[in-house]
Amino acid sequence: MSKSPCEIHYLSALDQTMQPAMFAPADGDAPRPLIVALHTWSYDHTQESTPFFIRCAERNWHCIFPKFRGPNWLPEACGSDLVVSDIVSAVDYVKANYPVDNDRIFLVGGSGGGHASLLLASRHPEIWTAVSSWCPISDVAKWHSQCAALTTENRVYAEHIRQACGGNPDVDKKAFDEAAKRSSITYLKSSAGKTIVDIGTGIHDGHTGSVPVSHTLEAFNELAAPGDQISAEDIDFMVKNEAVPEHLKYTGEDPAYGERKVLFRRESGMARVTIFEGGHDILAGPAFGFFEQQLRGKEPVWNSGDSADFRSGSTLGR
Repeated sequence: MSKSPCEIHYLSALDQTMQPAMFAPADGDAPRPLIVALHTWSYDHTQESTPFFIRCAERNWHCIFPKFRGPNWLPEACGSDLVVSDIVSAVDYVKANYPVDNDRIFLVGGSGGGHASLLLASRHPEIWTAVSSWCPISDVAKWHSQCAALTTENRVYAEHIRQACGGNPDVDKKAFDEAAKRSSITYLKSSAGKTIVDIGTGIHDGHTGSVPVSHTLEAFNELAAPGDQISAEDIDFMVKNEAVPEHLKYTGEDPAYGERKVLFRRESGMARVTIFEGGHDILAGPAFGFFEQQLRGKEPVWNSGDSADFRSGSTLGR
């Protein structure tokens, strides 16, 4: 079985600094799949990440959990060019030092890690066999406006974005442009069809959680063929009512989601979107079940595995 994770340091290409990560290599000399797993919005590489590492150990896969500049109120974090470089360089480090199966390199993250995973899917789709993004922020400026309008504790995320972007993107064009540069929504359309992207979130996110489901649905629309896109009216309905319109309700079953029943699902080309019963949840079981089916250069296999790997709902903090 793979080793327990330990802290390593690797060179980030953009600024030539050594960056930390938690890492556990696979055993043996044969090339093995690589998972790059990402921490959430307010954390770094020291965040509890057992749900990722234990699944990689069971499969004898490499797993790296990089810092990518830490909490997202820092200007060097929050989808900056340094973040992009750190995640790309994490892959380069593992490939340079361990036998990696280049046909099975995967990226997974939720919340702030969902934001970063979609950003890397859009800016460097050539690296990934498949990307699994959970409860992501796809538009940083839009999320700023949504959080700024709140009276709950989630209002703090608007302040985080102002700190990272150097101002209020609602009124400061320079800060708005910075937020756009750090948002996957800016790049996703140009990356459609270049890697397999699976995006999911709970229907109650934005109510019991911090990121409205519109971020997931609008990201899918950027990757989808025009005829497969979800209408603005249907997106608004889901955001406001915490429910799926009758004509969109999913009638199938996906045992990999366990108690998190799939409520809406749509596929288009190399992209899939899933809305399930839940909130701001990161489901590692379905992510790994999905990864097991994918191979570079092949058509997507829209299968999330079975119920045996469903152990938890929210696996990480926000």
